[in-house]
Amino acid sequence: MHHTTVHLQPSLFDDTGGGEVRLGELDGLRRVVLGDGAWLDVLPGWLSGADQVFEELVATVPWRAERREMYERVVDVPRLLASYPEHAEPPHPVLGVARTALSRHYAPELGEPFRTLGLCYYRDGRDSVAWHGDRIGRGAREDTMVAILSVGEPRPLLLRPRYGGGPVVRQPVGHGDLVVMGGSCQRTWEHAIPKTARPVGPRISIQFRPRGVA
Repeated sequence: MHHTTVHLQPSLFDDTGGGEVRLGELDGLRRVVLGDGAWLDVLPGWLSGADQVFEELVATVPWRAERREMYERVVDVPRLLASYPEHAEPPHPVLGVARTALSRHYAPELGEPFRTLGLCYYRDGRDSVAWHGDRIGRGAREDTMVAILSVGEPRPLLLRPRYGGGPVVRQPVGHGDLVVMGGSCQRTWEHAIPKTARPVGPRISIQFRPRGVA
């Protein structure tokens, strides 16, 4: 499997408040076999200078609030959102470099590049995402991957079997951590970021997906 190390030119970024923005090696990924053909790859601290990237994304991304119908009433989505289709310029240069590195690394398994970016801004413990799988599009019927890079304060990513009968997996994500959900994970497992009454700082989740997966 091809591995790559990507170093961005420090001159591209303000080096204060978080250090050099840099991606590390991907060969440090650790795979957790979840069952039913699903797996989770984990690499803490893949992105150095993640706090600096967080601050720039907060300031520059055109965040939007959404409302959705749930249980016969319209409610606020408890997080802010942004999306970048495959031909759009990423909101930070390191995200384009990350997408290229992930595409190269996972090419033997995924067979296609990561193309789109989706961002979620969890402002505090009241912001969350309910149990779900990314099953809009091809993820509902075939194996795929969703890679998530987290910047900001850690929040627990929870995973559980879609049809019950297994333990809940808890994986903290933040400060440049990378997790990749692969195999049948979107069909056979669900994931969530739960609300919490504890004081927690803000976090941004950056999701990399292949074409036709949402």
